[in-house]
Amino acid sequence: MRRRWPAALLALVLLFATGFTVVRANVLGMGDRFDRLTARVENFVFPPPDRSTVPTVIITPEPTASATPTPTLAPSATPTPSPTPVVREPVDVTIVDDPDAVFTSQITDKDCAVAATQMVLTILGLGQPGNAFQTEIHDRIGEWESWEDSHNGGWGPAAVSLALAAYGEPNYEIRAYDTYTDALRDSAIAITETDKPVLMFPWWGAHTWVMTGYRADADPTLFDDAAISGAYILDPWYPRVSSIWGASDPPGNFEDLAELERNWPAYQGPPGYESIGPGWTRPEGAYPDRDGRFVVLIPTTPRD
Repeated sequence: MRRRWPAALLALVLLFATGFTVVRANVLGMGDRFDRLTARVENFVFPPPDRSTVPTVIITPEPTASATPTPTLAPSATPTPSPTPVVREPVDVTIVDDPDAVFTSQITDKDCAVAATQMVLTILGLGQPGNAFQTEIHDRIGEWESWEDSHNGGWGPAAVSLALAAYGEPNYEIRAYDTYTDALRDSAIAITETDKPVLMFPWWGAHTWVMTGYRADADPTLFDDAAISGAYILDPWYPRVSSIWGASDPPGNFEDLAELERNWPAYQGPPGYESIGPGWTRPEGAYPDRDGRFVVLIPTTPRD
């Protein structure tokens, strides 16, 4: 027995080291499972506040307006001159001329929502780039977090909306769409009408992007059937590389539809994650207004 004790201790050390390496390398998703387990333990010890917060608005697309027949004029009526027809042509819209000037990478792996909030405030003239301002926003999460918004505690779409309001931009609404194309189309319309960025929540709701523009075959504010071909994105994850999503793109990169769908899954996940459904799908529990939908934080009033 005395000879077995050193061997047993050595085996435990090797098991711990091997397990730690597996978790760090995310072999077979073990790193993700370990993070989820850690989050659950933290939530049990320090649960997020159970208080009301900004609601999620479920958007049902309106039916396309049908053509209205032209009324027959009475013989004495003076005909109204026909309006100048609207020309259908491609559009390329961006509200940020220099993406690098407003970009700040997230300080830690978990600060994507904080960095995205910072970049929106910087674009709107209510903040500035740099780690100091990001740290300031990060440290105020206790004012905005709630279990309803994030069962893990910390940052969710509602916390981002409240943070924007706290720094002078109160007019952002959380919207959830049943289809990916409806979410992208409304985001493009909002950017055109308000001259403000939109916040997306890709990676099944685990990440945050800032959408600053788009391309389409026609102006979506004028044509119901305008097809959006992609979006200009500020990704706070840059310049990191994700084990699931790959290398992040530089500030202001144009993401075509295929790349948007890959990161904001409309159908299924990458290899090993095929069972994960479309849209918002979080492992920590149910979000009735968001689950299976595509969540965005959309501005509702024009920029001054």
